[in-house]
Amino acid sequence: MIYNAFKKLGIALTITSLAIIGQAHAGGKTYTENEFLDAFSAKTKKVVTDKLGAPAKKELSVKPSNAGTMIGKNVDDQKSKNVKVEMWYYKNIVKYDPKHTYKETEITFVNDHVMNIAFFNNR
Repeated sequence: MIYNAFKKLGIALTITSLAIIGQAHAGGKTYTENEFLDAFSAKTKKVVTDKLGAPAKKELSVKPSNAGTMIGKNVDDQKSKNVKVEMWYYKNIVKYDPKHTYKETEITFVNDHVMNIAFFNNR
């Protein structure tokens, strides 16, 4: 009898946890594609974080060690500025129709400003 009570409690906690995880971004707000693009294009990381919260995942772009040979140019030129490229990923925040959201939204920052936004269902 105690086992069944704990089993039911475990199922309830799992369902509640999944619901919370699914709604963890910005209080569960979703955007249409155009709303999202208007709200975040060319914005800073601070604006994105303030509105969406922390991303589900982050990735930094790294220059390959043989980049200069591949493009036939000196990429280690001391006169050029360093460029920082970072990708942030959010889950289920952009709608493509009234009932469905894209599985993932990728925001690419270049020097801490949004440079590209992409929506994916195939990852």
